[in-house]
Amino acid sequence: MGQKFGGLALVAGCFLMLLGLSFVPAAFAQHQDETILGAGICTFSFGAFAAAAGMYLKNRAFESMAVPGPVVHQPKSRGGCDMCKAETPVIHCRVHHLHICAQCLAKHYDFRSCVYVPSTRRSTPARPAARAAKA
Repeated sequence: MGQKFGGLALVAGCFLMLLGLSFVPAAFAQHQDETILGAGICTFSFGAFAAAAGMYLKNRAFESMAVPGPVVHQPKSRGGCDMCKAETPVIHCRVHHLHICAQCLAKHYDFRSCVYVPSTRRSTPARPAARAAKA
């Protein structure tokens, strides 16, 4: 249903755009009339809107027919958090020099002594070529 109606809207929109463009020479004839130019502009813009709506409907119909592929999960990087060694760290405790994930932060949080900054530790090790370039 959506694909057929989308195709119809696309064709009708293109026809309205062509009709709107045909009003432009009539507006610039010997007896110039601003209402014909306005009608041509409105017809062209409505045709562009209808064509865009037709493309949108065709895309939504095609998207609903597509079969979803298998979901590929990214493997978690091991060794990021200094406490649990399982998650990626988000906070660095500057007092204790610990990179901490969000789950371990609740166990470590002490507002009197700890100072926290965003962690700068990478979740994956740096490329050897990048390290060699710095050396």
